[in-house]
Amino acid sequence: MAQGDMPPVEISFWNPFGGGEGDYVEQIIRSFNTSQKSVFVKQLRLESNEYYVKLSTALSSGKGPDVAVAHVDRISPFIKAKQILALDALANESGFHFDEIESFNVQSVSFNGKPYAIPLDTHFHVLYYNKEILKQADLLNEDETLKLGKTSPEGFIQMLTQIQAKVPGVQPIAVNTPYFQEPFLNLYYEAGGDLLTPDLSKAAIHNDKALQVLKFYQLLYAKRLADLNDKTPWDSFHNGKAALWFGGVWEAGHHLSEKSLRVGVAPLPPIFGSPVHWGSSHTLVVPSYVTKEKQKAAMAFMTYFSEVGSTLWGQAGHVPANRAVVQSQAYRQMPYRNIFIEAQRQVKFAPKTDKYATIFTTLSEDLQSIILGGLDPEEGLISLEKKINDILAN
Repeated sequence: MAQGDMPPVEISFWNPFGGGEGDYVEQIIRSFNTSQKSVFVKQLRLESNEYYVKLSTALSSGKGPDVAVAHVDRISPFIKAKQILALDALANESGFHFDEIESFNVQSVSFNGKPYAIPLDTHFHVLYYNKEILKQADLLNEDETLKLGKTSPEGFIQMLTQIQAKVPGVQPIAVNTPYFQEPFLNLYYEAGGDLLTPDLSKAAIHNDKALQVLKFYQLLYAKRLADLNDKTPWDSFHNGKAALWFGGVWEAGHHLSEKSLRVGVAPLPPIFGSPVHWGSSHTLVVPSYVTKEKQKAAMAFMTYFSEVGSTLWGQAGHVPANRAVVQSQAYRQMPYRNIFIEAQRQVKFAPKTDKYATIFTTLSEDLQSIILGGLDPEEGLISLEKKINDILAN
């Protein structure tokens, strides 16, 4: 059989992308499969809420994907358990250059000096605003940027109160109460807070900064500047029922393409003093059980996703980790991408501990008890700190 007649190496690609993101990934896979004849990618899309349970099971049983998506804050336990490959040797063999990826992205996936994943992007939150509502509230400048006023908790509440007075019937701000850990971490990181001590051995969440952020959000709900019972705040904003929304960059395509919604985008305001905010990154990993032939095929696909597919991935709203793509004319001429690039520099990733997934679940549940369950913030933080310390000690 001549070389060109060899059947392609088929690899299985697992990912948790639904909706608009899933459509972009489908396009990337399709264009990769038609761009060459030696590798064929077959994807399995799993529901995001069960994705990591199934991926963990697959990695520990040695049966599952040949290449998979993993958030940067999820890879540490897989590395500790030796379930995913260090990619330096494979990258060298295939001609993939990690120095073409933004250095802080490479650093985020490197353990003991070796990269264990190919970072695809950085994603985080920005401030989306409804231009019509803000115009009615007299909070829109001539150039359609937002009149922010004083960037402090008091100044921000004053602005929301002005929206409430001038445009009754809409939420001044929709808050992501169903996933409250995200709006909490944004402002807690702005205030200079950390989840853990620098050596990652102890919790560092019970402090004045966390308390002030929780009380700030409680005040928003108490003054009805945000609706505590809004189960789909992203839709409330998209349907014109909220003036402001701290939403993910991955929502940009969705909000900006809605013709009936005049949306503006700004970086998250430094309400608590600094522009530092929560962020994460999608990465691609190769399980340790994958055969050498399929490792090479996976590397070919990951290289394509990084170097070619990232242009499409950038349209979804994520800031690509590939430097050439971010610096390209095609990326920079998309709406608000200059703001995304600036905001990306202020992102704070999760602490690099293999206990992070458990810590994050506990954080999410306990913050819900404070915000929705009416638990006193001080008591809630004492309890949360104790639980995180127990996780770290085990």
